[in-house]
Amino acid sequence: MNAPLIAVRDLAVRLDRTPVLHDVSVDIHPAEIVTVVGPNGSGKSTFLRTLIGAVTPEQGSVNRSKGLRIGYVPQKLAVDASLPMTVQRFLGLPRRVSETDAFNALEQAGVPDLGSRQLADLSGGQFQRVLLARALLERPQLLLLDEATQGLDQPGAAAFYRRIETVRQELGCAVVMVSHDLHVVMAASDRVLCLNGHICCQGTPEIVASAPEYRALFGSGTKGALALYRHQHAHSHDGCDHDHYHDHPHDHPHGAETQDA
Repeated sequence: MNAPLIAVRDLAVRLDRTPVLHDVSVDIHPAEIVTVVGPNGSGKSTFLRTLIGAVTPEQGSVNRSKGLRIGYVPQKLAVDASLPMTVQRFLGLPRRVSETDAFNALEQAGVPDLGSRQLADLSGGQFQRVLLARALLERPQLLLLDEATQGLDQPGAAAFYRRIETVRQELGCAVVMVSHDLHVVMAASDRVLCLNGHICCQGTPEIVASAPEYRALFGSGTKGALALYRHQHAHSHDGCDHDHYHDHPHDHPHGAETQDA
C-alpha cells in the first residue's frame, strides 16, 4: 500500500480547556474516500480542522506528506447578500486566477456556467458547488469536506456526492468527508470512521454498519444504504487481524437504492 498522505497518531485536542478528541490514530491513503460519522459534538469538524493545521493538538502528531496539497470545503460560509461579487471574482480571492482555471474548476465541480453569476443569486446547492470549485483550484491530493451538503435536500446531496466520486476519479485525490447523510455516504465511501471523541470503530461501510458501537449511536436504519450494486475483493488493512472487503460502487447513482430500513 502507498505511504499515507496523512498519518495521525495518538491525537488529543482540547478546545477552551474542554477535551474534544483523545487517542485518535488513523492513516489517510491516496485516492480513498473516507467518511467520518458521529453524533453532534463528537469532534468531527475539529478532526478535519486538525488535519489541515487550523487546530493545534494537545498531544499526538499529524504528519502530512511533503508538499501535500489540500482542498477544504467548509460546512458553511456566510456571504453578505448585498455584496456585489461574481463567482469568477470570488474564485479569484485572495489572489486572482485566470478565467481558464476558474472555468476548469467550475466544470470539475459540475457547474461550468456559473462564472458570471452573482453569488447572492445562487441556490444553496450551486453555492456549495462553487465552494467545491474553489477547493479544486489547487488540484488537491486530499479533499476535505465538512458537512458540505448541509441544507441540501436528499437528491441534491446525492448529486453532490456523485460529483465528489467523479472528482476523485479525475484527480486521483483522497477524500475525507464529515456528514450526517448516513443513507448516502455509507454507500459512497471506501472506509467509514465512527467518531465520538475517539474512533469507536472503522472499516468498510458493511463492517461499520454492523458494529455494536455504530448501532449504539445510530441504530440499524442505514442498512438499506448498502444495497447497491457492488463488486468486492478481499484484502486487509493495517491494524486489522482479519481480511475484509474493499468496495467500489459501480456507476449507478449513489442513493438509487438507499431507502432506510
